[in-house]
Amino acid sequence: MPAPWWRRNDEHRRGEGALLAVALELQQKATRHGMLLMLLAVSLLPIMDAIAKELTERYPVMQVTWGRYVFTLACIVPQLFWRYRDQLLAIPQPGLQLVRGLAQVSATFLFFLTLTFLPLADTVALAFMYPLIVTALAPFVLGESVGWRRCAAVALGFIGALVIIRPGLGVFQPASVFGLGIGFAFAVYILLTRKLRGRTPPLVTLGWVAAIGVVATSLVVPFVFVPMAWADWLGLLLIGLLGAMAHQCIIRAFEMAPAAVLSPLGYAEILMAVLIGYLWFGDLPDGFTWAGILIIAGAGLYVGWRERRAG
Repeated sequence: MPAPWWRRNDEHRRGEGALLAVALELQQKATRHGMLLMLLAVSLLPIMDAIAKELTERYPVMQVTWGRYVFTLACIVPQLFWRYRDQLLAIPQPGLQLVRGLAQVSATFLFFLTLTFLPLADTVALAFMYPLIVTALAPFVLGESVGWRRCAAVALGFIGALVIIRPGLGVFQPASVFGLGIGFAFAVYILLTRKLRGRTPPLVTLGWVAAIGVVATSLVVPFVFVPMAWADWLGLLLIGLLGAMAHQCIIRAFEMAPAAVLSPLGYAEILMAVLIGYLWFGDLPDGFTWAGILIIAGAGLYVGWRERRAG
């Protein structure tokens, strides 16, 4: 004899509740894994930067930048041909893709150049001006509206950069301007990525950026190349490998967890840079630098929060 209709409805609701509970548990698990991947990425990047800082003391910055892209591309080419063979040549708006790749290459070159003059933590902190520059340029590039609160946060972030740079106080380093250039170049890369989002898989985008980096730097590096010891070739290999691993961790993290959860974790890279800079080079930020770092990070986190609310 079939069960009464009300009992069948109760069983149906219990089944739906169990399915929702399983789905929620899986989403929470994926979010935790995404957060761990993001933290792994921001831990790998300062190690890569420290190796680059070590190498730029003996070799031209362009040569180190070239090695970073050559070995990154070598690391991801097998995956590209395995997973996206049919999509490698179907690149929409190749002009914008080229500009985006050159912006990323410029940011990398300026980052390594700044490392030759400034401590690791200072360089990373100045590079993290990019979310604020993205906010400042978004109305002109993307047509997005930006309210006065986010404009005020951008202004506060630039004050934080000035606290780190300290022009006029006898400690100004002209290389700090390169540090701000990192933020600008990477902001252009982020803005064009937003404009082109959804057109190609992230790993394909990473591959094309690395390929553009190889071609662009290969045009210059023959004129500055210095013969390298085998151990330093290993250092270049590690830079490329760590860069590829970190960016793939970031790609995978954003596939598993919401951007609102992951974006604040990016600022952990500054803390990792402080730790690695101290352990590797004996550098510790002074009070002014810590104040500037906190101002930049606070302004960036506020901008991210406002953007999520506006969204």
